Amino acid sequence: MVKTLIGIVSSDKAEKTIIVNVHTRKTHPLYKKQYPMSKRYMAHDEKNEAQIGDKVSITECRPLSARKRYRLATIIERPLIRADQTVAAVTTEPMVEKKVEK
Repeated sequence: MVKTLIGIVSSDKAEKTIIVNVHTRKTHPLYKKQYPMSKRYMAHDEKNEAQIGDKVSITECRPLSARKRYRLATIIERPLIRADQTVAAVTTEPMVEKKVEK
């Protein structure tokens, strides 16, 4: 059975490789309290289509390199605002210069 994980892309700087943060909740065996865990996985992105902030699904595959054991399956959701954009740049309309006749 192939393992499938869902996470957020935290880095896309390497060629054909993305780093995905997967957040899970675990239960302590003795105290039965739940606590958050996160783990980073390197995944192969053949077309370099995933970007930082995208919610993606990755699937287990054969070893592709020393640390890559997953492959990008699908991009589930893209963020409204990217890390390199500001809120003002997204919400304001582009400035159009109006010619003033004299």
